[in-house]
Amino acid sequence: MATYDRKKHLKQIHESRKAITMSKVDEAIKRLVRANLGINFNSVASEAGVAKATLYNNATLRERIETLRQQHIKSLSAKQVKYEMNENNKDAIIESLKRKVKRLEHENKDFRNQLKVAYAEVYKKF
Repeated sequence: MATYDRKKHLKQIHESRKAITMSKVDEAIKRLVRANLGINFNSVASEAGVAKATLYNNATLRERIETLRQQHIKSLSAKQVKYEMNENNKDAIIESLKRKVKRLEHENKDFRNQLKVAYAEVYKKF
């Protein structure tokens, strides 16, 4: 009768589960990258169907997710680019608004003078 090595068998089971988990996580990361979604521990864990603790405890997975998360943060979205443009153009917009206020104040002053003249003409008629 062949001897049964329980440790060897458990080690094989553990290695196969580990390989399955790694492939699940790899596929999940690929799907998230293709969909251009945010890559973080929560999104990868839910997409792969594994626990977050698994991702945190595995050093290679943890490093990979952290690297991808930083790369995703560095790439600006369209909304962020628009915000950056607005920040850069802020001074020009302020100057434009100042000129507009000055022009409107000048027009207002002219209208007040015209109103005074019109009141004077109405007063002379009485």
